[in-house]
Amino acid sequence: QVQLVESGGGLVQAGGSLRLSCAASGRTFSNNSMGWFRQAPGQERALVSAINWNGTTRRYANFVKGRFIISRDNAKNTVYLQMNALEPEDTAVYYCAAASSRYSVSAHEYDYWGQGTQVTVSS
Repeated sequence: QVQLVESGGGLVQAGGSLRLSCAASGRTFSNNSMGWFRQAPGQERALVSAINWNGTTRRYANFVKGRFIISRDNAKNTVYLQMNALEPEDTAVYYCAAASSRYSVSAHEYDYWGQGTQVTVSS
């Protein structure tokens, strides 16, 4: 059974940092694009960041550029999201996902999803 399990969410003050991790099990995703998405109450799920299969290409949403860093460790089948300078507007459930292709920024190409981790940023 394929599973993506996120961890590292929580409550943080504005300006603080969190590091999300997503550990995959059941199969390897070393040849697949990995992404982080987020969904706030009343809003649609949106791409936060994506990284290609070997980590050489990254995409960031405009609202996190310069603050968040995505990375991956294929030996550990794990992807990370370092979140710095957090703002109250970053409050959302963050989801890790794996795509069927080597690189994608389209949610519909992501076939496997984690259960999500809550990030709450207080002002």
